[in-house]
Amino acid sequence: DFLLNQHYNPAFVSLQMMKHAWDNYKRYAWGLNELKPISKQGHSSNLFGNIQGATIVDALDTLYIMEMKEEFKEAKEWVEKNLDFNVNAEISVFEVNIRFVGGLLSAYYLSGEEVFRKKAVELGEKLLPAFNTPTGIPWALLNIKSGIGRNWPWASGGSSILAEFGTLHLEFVHLSHLSGNPVFAEKVMNIRKVLSRLDKPEGLYPNYLNPSSGQWGQHHVSIGGLGDSFYEYLLKAWLMSDKTDEEGKKMYYDAVQAIETHLIRKSSGGLTYIAEWKGGLLEHKMGHLTCFAGGMFALGADGAPSDKTGHHIELGAEIARTCHESYDRTSMKLGPEAFRFDGGVEAIATRQNEKYYILRPEVIETYMYMWRLTHDPKYRQWGWEAVEALEKHCRVDGGYSGIRDVYNNHESHDDVQQSFFLSETLKYLYLLFSEDDLLPFEHWVFNTEAHPLPVLHKDDGNKEENQK
Repeated sequence: DFLLNQHYNPAFVSLQMMKHAWDNYKRYAWGLNELKPISKQGHSSNLFGNIQGATIVDALDTLYIMEMKEEFKEAKEWVEKNLDFNVNAEISVFEVNIRFVGGLLSAYYLSGEEVFRKKAVELGEKLLPAFNTPTGIPWALLNIKSGIGRNWPWASGGSSILAEFGTLHLEFVHLSHLSGNPVFAEKVMNIRKVLSRLDKPEGLYPNYLNPSSGQWGQHHVSIGGLGDSFYEYLLKAWLMSDKTDEEGKKMYYDAVQAIETHLIRKSSGGLTYIAEWKGGLLEHKMGHLTCFAGGMFALGADGAPSDKTGHHIELGAEIARTCHESYDRTSMKLGPEAFRFDGGVEAIATRQNEKYYILRPEVIETYMYMWRLTHDPKYRQWGWEAVEALEKHCRVDGGYSGIRDVYNNHESHDDVQQSFFLSETLKYLYLLFSEDDLLPFEHWVFNTEAHPLPVLHKDDGNKEENQK
C-alpha cells in the first residue's frame, strides 16, 4: 500500500503530474487558452471570447503552491506583457470571473505581486456592464468591448442561470476590498436582495431567473450544473466574511434543509444521492458536478445548528461514498459526467452522452475536504486510485486528455487538457496529500475554480487604508 511506503510520496506524484501538464502546455500551446494534448496544438473555447491565456492564469496559484518557482516567474511575465482584455469579444461572465478574476486574485494574495491585483481590478471593471439589467441580475454573456450583454439562447425564456450569477460573490467582494471601490460588492449584494424577495418553491431555488422581469423561469432545481456553485458561495461568503455575513449563512442552511427534504434520496442499495427536481418531479440522476456537495456539506458542518454538525459530516461522507462508487463501477475507475439511480441501476451512466470524463475535479475536491475534516485514511486511498486511473488512461505524450467513454476498455481521448485540470484537479490532489497547514481552512476559502481567497477579518479594511 502506497500509504505505508514512504518512498512513494503522493504529493510529489501530483507535482510531477502538474509538471507534465504545464510543460506540454508551454511547449505546444503557450499563450493560448488550452492545450490539445493529442494533436499538440492550442485549443480555444468560446467561453473566453478572444481573451487568451486561460491555462496560464488558472494555473498561477497551483504553480506557486507547488513551489514551481521558475514556471511561476514565466507565467507572471506572460501576464505582465500579454494578458489583454481590450478585445472585441463576447465572453461568459461566470467563466471569466471564476478562472481569470479568481486566478489573478489568488496569485496576488499568495505572491503579493502588484501586477495581479491591477489586472484583476481592470478585468472586474470590464465585467460591470453585465449588471446593466432592469433587476441588476447580470447577463450570462457580455461583449467586453461594447458592454452589450445577453443570455444563453437555450436558457428558459431568456433567463440568467443561478450558478452563473450566484458565483460572483467571493471575487467581487475581494475586488471591492482591493480596489477600495464599493461598486463590486454592491452589485453582488443586490443579487441577494432580488433572491430574498422572491418566493422559493418548497424553499428551493430554481436554476433560471429572468433578469428583466425578476421572475423565475422553469422550476428546475439542481445541485449539479446550473445550480451547484450558488449554494457553495452562500456558505463560503459567510466563512470568508469571518462568519459575519449572517444573511449568507441563513440562506445556506435554509437551502440545505430544503435540499434534504426534497432532493436527497437513498437508493435500494443504500447509496445516498442528490436528485434533480423538475417542477415537483424528481429525476434520479446525479451529475459529476454535484459531487462537490460532499465537501460543501462537511465544510458547513461546523456552523450548522448544534445538533446537526455530525449529521452534515455524515451527509458529506455518504455523498463522497456514492461518488467514489460512480468511479469504481466503470472500467477505467474514472467517473462519468452523470450517473443514474433508476431501472435497477445505481451510480452508473446509462446514456452514451453521459459516459465521458473531462478531467473534472469535484470528486477529488470532496475527498480533500473529507480528509481534512475527518482524517479518515480512505479518502487518501480513494484519491490515490484516481491518480492511478488518470495516469493510466488520461496521461498522453502531450499532456492529459479527457475520455469519451469511461466504461470502455479502450481509451478514446477527447483531446482537450482543460484549464481546470491544472487549477483544480491537480491542486486538490496535492492538498489531499499535503499537511493541513498548507492553505488552512481558517485562513483561506477556495473559489469554485479552487483559487484560494483569504478570509477577510473585520479589521482588514482599516489595515488596507493605513497602507495607502
